[in-house]
Amino acid sequence: MIMRSLSIITLVTLTAGLLSATAQADTLRCGSALVSLGDRPFEVERKCGTPMHRDPVGYTLGSYDRREYMIEEWVYGPSNGMLSILRFEGNRLTAIERRRER
Repeated sequence: MIMRSLSIITLVTLTAGLLSATAQADTLRCGSALVSLGDRPFEVERKCGTPMHRDPVGYTLGSYDRREYMIEEWVYGPSNGMLSILRFEGNRLTAIERRRER
C-alpha cells in the first residue's frame, strides 16, 4: 500500500516536471518580458526590439497548392553566444529555436 502511494506520487512529480520543461521551450525572455508561441509580430517587436535579421521563407500551401500564410523568420542575438530564431506563420509566432552561433 505504501509502495503504491510512493510510486503514484513519483509518477505525478515526474509528469509535472516534464510538462514544465516543455512550457519553457515555448517561451523566450527579452529583457524582463516574455515572448510566447501565438504572439503577434508587433507584440514580439515591442518586447524584444527590432530583429537583427528578417527573412521571408515562403508560404504555407493549402489545397491545390494555393498560398495561404506567409512564413517569416526573425533572428535575435547573439546573446551569450546563442541566436534566437523566431518563426511566424500567418502573423503568429509558431516556433522558437535557440542555436549556438558558429
